Amino acid sequence: SSRQALEQARVAAEELEDLKATAKGLEEENGALRRQARHMVRERQEWLRRRAMVGGEASALPQNQRLLAEGQGLREQIQAQAARMADLEVSAGGGRAALSVLGLCQ
Repeated sequence: SSRQALEQARVAAEELEDLKATAKGLEEENGALRRQARHMVRERQEWLRRRAMVGGEASALPQNQRLLAEGQGLREQIQAQAARMADLEVSAGGGRAALSVLGLCQ
């Protein structure tokens, strides 16, 4: 009985470590997506500034649309990452609760 509880605690601890590693990877990927989004915003602003100086507003539309679509794609990826992290937090919460019951996690 206590041996089975210890084994369940060990398995729960391993699952928690796996979840932590996954969360860390998602955080890193999320950071990279945010950096990419900031870079694209700066790129778009610089491009618009240069186009305004040349007076090519009409020819700027396709580039603007491309940048807006890329920005939307990045926003969707960030939202998906946030949803995955929330799922991991819920999953990790259950693992912590199991370890807490056994006195193995604070």
